[in-house]
Amino acid sequence: MAPFDYVEGGMADMAKFLGKRLLSALVTIFLLSIIIFTISHMSKGDPAQIILGAEATEEQITELRHSLKLDRPVVEQYIDWIFGAVRGDLGDSYYTGEPVLAEVASRLVPSLRLAIMAEILAVIVAIPAGVFAAKNKGRGLDYMLSTTSLLGLSIPNFLMSLILILVFGVAFKALPVSGYRTLKSGVGVFLKYSILPVLALGLGQAGILMRMTRSSMLEVMNTDYIKTAKAKGAKSTVILFKHALRNAFIPILTAIGQSFGTLFAGTAIVETIFNIPGVGQLVVTSITRRDYAMIQGVVLIISIMWIIINLALDILYGVVDPRIRLAKKAH
Repeated sequence: MAPFDYVEGGMADMAKFLGKRLLSALVTIFLLSIIIFTISHMSKGDPAQIILGAEATEEQITELRHSLKLDRPVVEQYIDWIFGAVRGDLGDSYYTGEPVLAEVASRLVPSLRLAIMAEILAVIVAIPAGVFAAKNKGRGLDYMLSTTSLLGLSIPNFLMSLILILVFGVAFKALPVSGYRTLKSGVGVFLKYSILPVLALGLGQAGILMRMTRSSMLEVMNTDYIKTAKAKGAKSTVILFKHALRNAFIPILTAIGQSFGTLFAGTAIVETIFNIPGVGQLVVTSITRRDYAMIQGVVLIISIMWIIINLALDILYGVVDPRIRLAKKAH
C-alpha cells in the first residue's frame, strides 16, 4: 500500500471516529436536557409565589405565572426552551429578568479560574507523588504518600473549606476567608483571595490523581521493557519519567480530564462558603428562588462543558494511540 493511500485511510478512519463521537455527544445533550427540565420542574415551591412573597394575592400570583408562561403545559414549555437553547437563547431569569446566558457568562470566569487553578495544583502535587510512591512501593515513603492521599480524598470539600478557614483565617489570620478579587486588583491580591478555595478544591483531586498515577505506574513498571531498561543500566529518573510515565499517561490523562469536570461542576459548595460570585453560587441561589430558567440554563451549560471535555479526551486518545480508535471501530 502506498503511503498516500495509508494517510487517506487514516484520515477517513479519524473522520468516522469524530463523527460517531459528535453524534453520541448530541444525543447525550438531548437526553440531559429532558432530565434537567423534568427535575427542575419537579421541585416543590411556586416561583411566582417566592418572587412576590407571602403577602401576594392569588390574582397577582396568577398574573405573574402567566407572564412567566408557567401556566402552559410542561411539554410546551420544554419545546419552547429546547428550541430556544438551540438558537442560543436560554430564556430570562424569573427573578432578575436578565438573559440566562448573559448571567452565566458573567459568572463563568471566577468558576473557571478556580477550577483551573485547583486542577493545576492537583497535577503538580499528585503526579510526582504518585511516581515516587510507585518507585518506593512498600516502603515508608509509599505508605506516607498513600495515607496522605487517602486522607485528602476522604475529606469532603465543605469540611476541607471549614478546616482551612479555621486554621489559616481564624487561628493564624494569614488569609482572607471570604470574597473574590479579579486580576485587576493585582496578582498578589488575586492569589491571596484564591489560595483557600483552590486548596479546598484541589487537595481532594490531588489524592485521587496521586492514587491513579501510582496504580498506573506500578502496572507499567512490571513490564518487560522497563526491566530491560533497568538491566541496561539506565538511570532511574530516565526509566521513571521517560519510559514508565509516558506509557502510563493515558489512564492518568483520563483522570485529569474527569477531575477537571468534577472540579468545575462541584464548585457550588466552595463558592458559597467563600462567597465567590461564580456559577456554583448562582446555582445554589437559583434553587432557593425556584428560578427554573436559570437552573436549567446553568446545569445544561455545565453538562455540555463536561461532554466537551470527554469528547476532547476521546479525540486525544484516537490521536495519541490509533489502536484505541481501531479497537472502538471494530466494536
